[in-house]
Amino acid sequence: MSSKETLEQFGACWEGLEDPRCGNAALHDFHELLMIALCCVLCGGQGAVDMAVFAEAKEPFLRSFLTLANGLPSHDTFSRLFRNLDPDQFRDCFQRFMAQFFRAVTGCGGHRRKVLRRSFDRASGKSALHMVSAWARSSGWCWRRSPPMPSPMRLRRCPTAPAAGPQGTIVTADALNCQRAIAEQIVAQKGDYALALKGNQGTLLTMWSCCSTMRS
Repeated sequence: MSSKETLEQFGACWEGLEDPRCGNAALHDFHELLMIALCCVLCGGQGAVDMAVFAEAKEPFLRSFLTLANGLPSHDTFSRLFRNLDPDQFRDCFQRFMAQFFRAVTGCGGHRRKVLRRSFDRASGKSALHMVSAWARSSGWCWRRSPPMPSPMRLRRCPTAPAAGPQGTIVTADALNCQRAIAEQIVAQKGDYALALKGNQGTLLTMWSCCSTMRS
């Protein structure tokens, strides 16, 4: 695949993300800036300054598949771009990019729920925030993460909870995520699951215990 085709496929994942720049601020190609930012973050970068330093340090590598017609972007260029991007559009496009990225991935994936530390509010009676992440065990990359929700019960019904992932993936999850809706979603995406079963699913646990006893 040529560098042009690679960039075109990359750009197709970001359709629907509006370029907030105008005039001289749009000197650098929009998708090339996103590509540099992505490569920088994958290498441990955390901000606009890191992105500019990465572009300078890896210029020969970047020019092997990017045009960079107007030279290397500065940290101000990255800062202006990401400060003005629509966060909802960026989230939707990035999830689509990650779905394409993991399309060929098979193996085992994880499904984890975490409670955000000190996110509860006793004064107003609000429970702690919960977040669910789905990731590929082989690479350790998170392919989707739900926004924080104030209640575990609401999170189980949350339509933005992480999906199963690529076809052929085995998704593992702890007992808190042993829910019918999650299992149905995994099967609908042609994946397999291995869910932990404990006392929070009393009826199902009893049925499974009886079946195990009969088989033994």
